[in-house]
Amino acid sequence: MTQASWYWRARVVSAYIAARFRPLPKLHDRQCNICGFHGPFGPGGKGTRNDARCPRCRSVERDRLFKLWLDKEPQSLEQKDILHFAPERSLTSLVRPLARRYRTADIAPGRADLVLNIERLELPPASVEAVICAHVLEHVDDAKALGELYRILVPGGLAVISVPIVEGWSASYENPAVITAQERALHFGQWDHVRYYGADLRDRIRAGGFSLRDFTASPSEGVRHGLIRGDTLFIAQKPG
Repeated sequence: MTQASWYWRARVVSAYIAARFRPLPKLHDRQCNICGFHGPFGPGGKGTRNDARCPRCRSVERDRLFKLWLDKEPQSLEQKDILHFAPERSLTSLVRPLARRYRTADIAPGRADLVLNIERLELPPASVEAVICAHVLEHVDDAKALGELYRILVPGGLAVISVPIVEGWSASYENPAVITAQERALHFGQWDHVRYYGADLRDRIRAGGFSLRDFTASPSEGVRHGLIRGDTLFIAQKPG
């Protein structure tokens, strides 16, 4: 590395160090629609997102978006047999009381009721009425995962899906040359992600056989509950 390169690298490192000691951002009161907390939210994403995490129930933006949808469509999950992948504690507290049967699943042992690989689900066909799948598809082969969700859902069953998405991209970003954890973090935002979704996520879900509709919060709801502006919940349904 040249002397000039070292100089600019040192300048950048110094800027990051200085940023850590800047005054805190102005805190605004938000309302958690999950636990009822009213006051300032803390950072999320290891400090990369302000006003993101409720200090009481630890919910983040996508959890509170899910709650807004559930308040408008409680019948979608009431008295249903529900399978929840990579369960978030705040969502579990919402969904479990509604369900006729509620099970959680994760590929890692000890994290959920069931140890399941979403790409090869060891469950019978048409055996689940609803699936919750928040920020899972970006970690896996989504064509296989969506095919498995379609297979295990009963006719008319729902898959409630959320992912990191850039709506301005017509196509999702995937790159087979990106292999290492460091490269994946740079390209896809996290070391264990294998893509960053664009607007063609909808086509991918429909290609799995589902009909699809979107749910997005209003601007005032976004401000009140500390949501990511324009964040979308995708409601996929297996034809009845």
